Amino acid sequence: MKIRGIAQAISEAIKQEMERNDRIVVLGEDVTYWGAVFGFTMGLFEKFDRKRVFDTPIAEQTFMGMAVGAAAAGLHPVVSLMFVDFLGAGFDQMYNHMAKNYYMSGGQFPMPVTIITAIGGGYGDSSQHSQVLYSLFAHLPGFKVVVPSTPYDAKGLVTKALRDPNPIVVFGHKLLTGLPFLPFEGTEEEVPDEPYEVEFGKAALRREGNDLTIISAGLMVHRSLKAAEMLQQDGISAEVIDLRTLIPLDEETIVKSAKKTGRVLIVDEDYMSYGMTGEVAFRIQAKALKDLKVPIGRLAVPDVPIPFSEPLENAVIPSIKRIYNEARKLYQGS
Repeated sequence: MKIRGIAQAISEAIKQEMERNDRIVVLGEDVTYWGAVFGFTMGLFEKFDRKRVFDTPIAEQTFMGMAVGAAAAGLHPVVSLMFVDFLGAGFDQMYNHMAKNYYMSGGQFPMPVTIITAIGGGYGDSSQHSQVLYSLFAHLPGFKVVVPSTPYDAKGLVTKALRDPNPIVVFGHKLLTGLPFLPFEGTEEEVPDEPYEVEFGKAALRREGNDLTIISAGLMVHRSLKAAEMLQQDGISAEVIDLRTLIPLDEETIVKSAKKTGRVLIVDEDYMSYGMTGEVAFRIQAKALKDLKVPIGRLAVPDVPIPFSEPLENAVIPSIKRIYNEARKLYQGS
């Protein structure tokens, strides 16, 4: 079937896994009639009713705690965290229990929990509704971190998550959902009707190139691909890698590409300091330093809150033009 955006793909994966596994339940704010606002659970309530899909109060600490208890009791909860910016309200249950209880119990209490949350700006939702923040989850041992950029990957990665015994956070960018009330920068593509898995820890080579490598995730993959098309007009061949998952990270693919091109630009919509760009840069230089022709470039959100003002928001979130300019500068610096 043809799917436009990641929202329908994610809800399709959950539906098929709920049909296969009656231990899967869905909970969170507005997961019933609204489909979790950004469409990640659309259609599930109509099919499985309130026994398996139920709304919770606006209390993240409470429903994240419910998920911890449900997982310990043998269920596999799918939890909707409406905006990733709200993670602070459920921080303790996620960081100190969900991520650690399996280890602290000596393997007695697995934590098969799948959190699905919306990330990103680009449409004027300001500082408390426009962040990415996946580096916070990647920093703490215990979570797997999944960032789909296409409908095919979204369905396959979520299916994989729902068959995994570990706590996993799936980050869906709002501008990739395909919902009519949001700008859309994603893709429409054919997705198999039957369930399938996309492997964790295996990056996707979205475009082959020889002159430089652009590494990104989520929305930034699409902007990087458009920037690569502009670079091609200048005679610069850019390779574009979609990380797909931050934990586990496909170190082999990114190092191989860095050795091939000798120039690397890492693009991220998360904050610059202590984030994905720094981690990936270190992994590359640790194994491919002698192959690099110029220092690794990084483009990310500066360490400021996401502005409400459209011109200011556009200034801090990496755009196609800024990716193009940074990549061109990197190439010319060799």
